[in-house]
This record gives sequence, C-alpha cells and structure tokens, in this order.
Amino acid sequence: MDARAAFHSIEKNLNAAIIGQEELVHFLLIALLANGNVLLEGLPGTAKTRAIKVLSSALSASLGRIQFTPDLLPSDVTGTEIYRDDGQGDKLTFQPGPLFNNLVLADEINRAPAKVQSALLEAMGERQITVAGKTYPLPDLFMVLATQNPIEQEGTYPLPEAQMDRFLLKVSLGYPDFEGELKIIALMRKEEAGSPFVPDVTVDEQAVFDARAQVHSVHVSPNVDHYIAALIMATRERGRQNDKLQNWIEVGSSPRATIALDICARAHAWLDGRDFVDPDDVRAVATAVLRHRLILTYEALADGITSDDAVAELLAHVAVA
Repeated sequence: MDARAAFHSIEKNLNAAIIGQEELVHFLLIALLANGNVLLEGLPGTAKTRAIKVLSSALSASLGRIQFTPDLLPSDVTGTEIYRDDGQGDKLTFQPGPLFNNLVLADEINRAPAKVQSALLEAMGERQITVAGKTYPLPDLFMVLATQNPIEQEGTYPLPEAQMDRFLLKVSLGYPDFEGELKIIALMRKEEAGSPFVPDVTVDEQAVFDARAQVHSVHVSPNVDHYIAALIMATRERGRQNDKLQNWIEVGSSPRATIALDICARAHAWLDGRDFVDPDDVRAVATAVLRHRLILTYEALADGITSDDAVAELLAHVAVA
C-alpha cells in the first residue's frame, strides 16, 4: 500500500467511526501529514475523544491520555525522577509520563493552570522534554491533540497566546445533522451488541513518514507564496487592511502562521491527489490555521464578531497576486 492509499484508508476508517465530522477527520489527517498539533474545540458529545482513539487504532500507535484538572502538576504530564533500589543501592530513575506516547490526548486542556499547560510547550515545539536538567527525546511519530469545551467556562484557565500559537490547527466542531444522528444510533446499537469498531486496515509509522516526504515535495508557485504572505501581512499592517479588518483585529498572526499555511496547503493538495498547490488549498485551510492566531479588538468582541468572521473577511479582501 502506497502512502496516499494508506491515508485514504485512515480517512475511511475515521469517517466510519465518527459520524458527521468529516471536517474534523480531514484536518486530523492534515495535522498528521504536517507533523503538527491540534486543538479541538467542540460542544459535549461531538466525538473529540473518540476521534483520537480511533486514529491511534488506525495507526497502531500508542495513546497517552491526560485529564486536565485544577490540581494537576507538571510532573503528571512530563514524568518525574523516582528513587529505585537496583540491588546496588538507591538511585534516581526517570519515570516517563503520558507525553511519551505517539498520540497524546490533552483532555479539557483549559481546566489546568498555566504552569501545567506550559509543560506541553517544549514537547509541542521541540519534541523533547527536560526534567531535572536532563533532556529526553519524544517518539518520532508524535502529536498532541488537545480538547476544550467552549460553553463551560467556570473553573477554566484561558490558554496563553504562546501556547495557542504552538497548535498547528484549531478545529471547531458542531453537532451532526439529522441523518448523522440516525447513523449514530445505529452505530452505538451495533457496538452495544458486541461489535466494537475495529479499523479494517492499520497503517504503520513508516507510511506516515513516507507521506510527509511526498508532501514536502509538493510544488508551490511564487504567486501562491505571495498570497500566503499577503494574508498574514493583512492581519498585521493596518495600512493594508480594509475598514472592517482594521476595526476587528488587535494583534495579527505570527510567522508560525505563515509556516502553517504553507505546510497545511501542501498537505491539502497532496490529499487531493495533486503535486502542486493552488490558492484554493490555502483558502481551504486558512480558517483552521488562523482562527486561534488572531486577537480581536474589544469593539469586535462587543459586536459579536468572531475570529472566523475576521478570517472570512480576510479571504474576501486579499487577492491572489
């Protein structure tokens, strides 16, 4: 099975197990191809946790789950040194935490204080952690998938902007439609009867690495490069913004957004079976890449304007070179 066929099999399995969340499935695959981390924001019961579990099964990958709570400690995430008697006396031995898995589910990440959230920063950005002055590399195949509930804000801690920027994508989930709800009923009854979902094909790590190599070779023309840069600059420079963007955006996107738009657009084109990127690929991933990288003005928030509204206006305002 070649790399593209392997990813299409993952997509098929995820869509079979997660009803009505095709956009989520698509962006999980893009993040996997782009070697990035994902923040999932959705209402209760929108299959956030289930999606990650099914993805780990389809990849035959190890899954570590961290339930974020206000009393969580950084060592609960990274691991810590413990005393052990090896027969020759006591000595300190590092006990790895749940971060030392291929996929890490950070469930309700905004329920832990900032010092615990920041324990993920080094892992997400550099794929390593440092404990007691020693650095430990994380697996070659590694992804953090964090979830948060947008409607339960009591007892939560907003994620710092620096950490938000470390997420390649932020995916917002809604409820399935009527037909989707009927399919969910049928799927759950089938699982209750003793037929749990099992992927019909599993994909090994090497297929993921092969796919990433192919994504890196996808061609991007200078015009598309200029389009990506123009989108990012329009979030920063007030002189290049129209009146709405000037009034809506307080702080624009960082260079990480430029890098993310580039690699995600290439991944989108590759999944579509092409070896080149066109502007539609950029537009297809722009909202998920930028929605968590814009800080809106007080006036915009007061008027009920969201980051998605700002990105939509940005795409309508910035023309392809």
